[in-house]
Amino acid sequence: MHIEPGIVDGAKIVLSYATAAAALGTAAKFAFNTVRNDGGLSALAGRGVLATALVFSFFQILPHYPVGVSEVHLILGSTLYLMFGAGPAAIGLAAGLLLQGLFFAPFDLPQYGINVTTLLVPLFAISQIAKRIIPADTPYVNIEYRQALVLSTAYQGGIVGWVAFWAFYGQGFGAENIASVTSFGAAYMLVVLIEPLADLGVLAGAKTLSGLKASPFVSNRLFNAAA
Repeated sequence: MHIEPGIVDGAKIVLSYATAAAALGTAAKFAFNTVRNDGGLSALAGRGVLATALVFSFFQILPHYPVGVSEVHLILGSTLYLMFGAGPAAIGLAAGLLLQGLFFAPFDLPQYGINVTTLLVPLFAISQIAKRIIPADTPYVNIEYRQALVLSTAYQGGIVGWVAFWAFYGQGFGAENIASVTSFGAAYMLVVLIEPLADLGVLAGAKTLSGLKASPFVSNRLFNAAA
């Protein structure tokens, strides 16, 4: 979902600084909640490092293709949320994106505010959706396919919505731009066919590893009811 350079430029890119600041501020709030309620500072740091390594791998190792105004990636945002919680997942997404820009894609750094907003805001949205569709007494390892599908669709749909916003904000509503946004959205939503299965596969694997229940490297909610 790295938006193509030049889609938003000039004075218009200033908006992305504001949205990124708001998104990173919200990420800090979720991170603080992890420190306070879910394992402390060491747990936040450990999960954040793991999430960062995974996100960096998703960007660099998993297949990704330019389509229309952006790129199609398999980011597995809902998987990161279910395994680590919103705070560490947000750290992983923001830091993994930054590391990729610094070491492999410096041409993406001017769009960092755009891309980090696009990744984080849907994550915060699914953290609220999860509270509504997953009963408080249900550990995440026991969620159903339907629930995983809702979270994945919401996350990927959020990314498509933000990419569309940036593209129309930067380039207007010309026929060519509309076609580029449409082709990206159609291609990106195909990820929904894969991500819920990835979620359930990862959760099933975690369920068999009893040692993870006491591990600070996964969210407490993974194996337990909500506090």
